Amino acid sequence: MLKKLKPIPLKKTFKWSLILFTLLALSIILSNYWIIKSTKAQIYSDASLIPENDVAILLGASKTLQNGSENLFFKYRIEAAAQLYKSGKIKHIIVSGDNSRKEYDEATDMREALVAKGVPDSSITQDYAGFRTLDSMVRCLKVFGQTKITVISQRFHNERAVFIGNFYKMEVVAFNAKDVPDTFSLKVRTREHFAKFKAVLDLYLFSKQPKFLGAKVSIKL
Repeated sequence: MLKKLKPIPLKKTFKWSLILFTLLALSIILSNYWIIKSTKAQIYSDASLIPENDVAILLGASKTLQNGSENLFFKYRIEAAAQLYKSGKIKHIIVSGDNSRKEYDEATDMREALVAKGVPDSSITQDYAGFRTLDSMVRCLKVFGQTKITVISQRFHNERAVFIGNFYKMEVVAFNAKDVPDTFSLKVRTREHFAKFKAVLDLYLFSKQPKFLGAKVSIKL
């Protein structure tokens, strides 16, 4: 006859839950500190100070929010990319975004917005498979052949992208697009703490790879 299992005392359950929660919180804090600290010297907010690179990668965002209003993350990234191009700091822009659904195409939206800002269409290459930051950065290296790159996004996002580039031994700098007000971006910024932790796990524990790679694409300058 099987022995009846004794229930785990509530006090012991609480103790182990608290230990696990503390370890998780500490891991998230340390991951964020590592990424922010290790990439600080590679990230610029002043276009006059950032080194020149032939190619930049503009990380994707949706053009509009779910309620149909303008997405400031998208708007400010476009403005930052156009500023770098017009100042001669970059010559070509890879627009890397999500196109997992027929009706959702970040790369095309970014391309059209850049052209409207005066960036020549011939100076833009679309990456339709930038589903995540990791996908965008690894595809930039392995599909588009870029070992030296300028990343364009908001600071919190640039930190993670540069960290990924550093892992793959790329020569990376980043330009910060204008920050979005906290009232607008609180959810995104909160999620970023977990995204940085996940980036460390993806790179150092799970060896995560992009969803798609495919044939190599040559960038014509």
